[in-house]
Amino acid sequence: MVTSLYPKQLVGQTTPRQFPPRSFVPLTYNCAWRIEAGAMRSVTWLKDGTVVALGFWGTGDIIDRTLASESVQIECLTKVEATLLMEWQQEPEALLSYSRQLEELAVIRSHRKVDAMLLQLLSWLANKFGREVGAGRLIDFRLTHQDIAELLGTTRVTITRTLNQFEQQGLIDRRPVGRIVLKETEVWHYEI
Repeated sequence: MVTSLYPKQLVGQTTPRQFPPRSFVPLTYNCAWRIEAGAMRSVTWLKDGTVVALGFWGTGDIIDRTLASESVQIECLTKVEATLLMEWQQEPEALLSYSRQLEELAVIRSHRKVDAMLLQLLSWLANKFGREVGAGRLIDFRLTHQDIAELLGTTRVTITRTLNQFEQQGLIDRRPVGRIVLKETEVWHYEI
C-alpha cells in the first residue's frame, strides 16, 4: 500500500537509505518506507511473465505491505532516498489516499484510444512529479517507453509512435535522458 500521508507518530524512524535506479525496495509487515526523494513504481507479473505496473510513487509517499499481495514489488525509477518507519500502523486516511490514486489510474486506463490514455497519463505524471519550466511542466525523472506501455497495457512500439505524434503536434517536448515536458497550454486544445 502506498499513501501520501505521514504517520502521526514515527516509531523507530531510521536515517534515510539510498536505493539505485531499477533496484527493488524490500517490504515487510509492520514497517513502511517514506520516500524522501525520487520516484518508484509498484509492479507485479502475470503468469506469462508480463510486467504490470500498478502505480507511481514519489516524494512524501509512504509505501507499506499491508494491502499489497506478496507478488507486488516496489521498483525505483530514479535514485531514491527513503526512510524506514518501524512499527508502522496504517491509518484510515492512508487507505483513502491509496484508493484515490488507484481510481485516477483506472480512469486513465479506461480510455479506448491509446493517445487519450497517454495524454491523460502524462498530465497526471506532470501534476504529481512535474515542475514548472518555461515551456510547460517537466516530468523530472527518466520514464522509458516500456515503463509507460506496462502501465497502460499496450506495447512499447505504440507508445513510441504516439509520443512521436505528440511531439510533431507540439503537445510535448522531449528532453535528454527520457524526460518529457508536457505543454499544458496545448493539451487543452487537443481533441480526444
